[in-house]
Amino acid sequence: MNWRPHRPVVIAFILVIVSAIPVSSKDQVVWTEQEKPIVEQIRTLRSVPDGQRGAVTKDLAIKIRQLPVVPNKLRLATGLANLSTEGDFGHDTLQEVATTLGDALREQPQADKDGQPAFAYTTLAQLVRYEHVQSSLEAPQFTAAMKNLEAADRLRQQANFTLRDLDGHEWTLKDLQGKVVVVNFWATWCPPCRKEMPDLESLYEKFKDQGLVILAISDEEIGKVKPFIQERKISYPVLLDPNRKVNEEFKIEGIPKSFVYDREGKLVAQSIDMRTRGQFLQMLGQAGLHE
Repeated sequence: MNWRPHRPVVIAFILVIVSAIPVSSKDQVVWTEQEKPIVEQIRTLRSVPDGQRGAVTKDLAIKIRQLPVVPNKLRLATGLANLSTEGDFGHDTLQEVATTLGDALREQPQADKDGQPAFAYTTLAQLVRYEHVQSSLEAPQFTAAMKNLEAADRLRQQANFTLRDLDGHEWTLKDLQGKVVVVNFWATWCPPCRKEMPDLESLYEKFKDQGLVILAISDEEIGKVKPFIQERKISYPVLLDPNRKVNEEFKIEGIPKSFVYDREGKLVAQSIDMRTRGQFLQMLGQAGLHE
């Protein structure tokens, strides 16, 4: 799941989906007997071993698709989609998830919110653009969500920033041309962020002499970040963005997210969620670093 610390509405939405716990009386969701086992499986999906999680996720997508057309169907489809990208669970699995979400949106179109496509359309658009699945959904909201992602990527290509690391050293993105740069947004409280950090550390040690630079950006205070990093013996640079200016420049609404720039400064790969070592290697390969 993309963790979104600065979007309380989304957090409440995710809690209702995944935990089936009402946030307030007006948010209360009543699950049918057919839906309750699916809700429980989604709520406990993170406890499923990675080797089995793809098959479980795929089965859940099919079960949700077979539900009657009721509001809970879209809730479940969106909740599953946000958990399906936490690692490498197979392209076929992601395709089933995207098909289910697209079908649910086709059955129950959602109105724009504050002039922007509803959250479910953006979730589907992210799967299509960044996980390379297909969707047959034809809806203006989905088209708008895809255009929003394209615009965000153009901004990320032009992005530049200067931030200090935990030792006070300044790092400027555009000064690193000639290097392969991974910009990683994370936080100490984010479970998927913590899960991918050992793989990032391993890859940094492997490729740093070949020009790999990892800039891990947190919007937390140094007093929380520094002991966390020291305890886990992370050696790649960790930068602080307490005012979230860089988060906003990169349009970060959920973490973890990673962006890979090649030696010419071109944005060549990105992830919308946590990645495995193998997935990070594929991203680095697009910038010319190979194991």
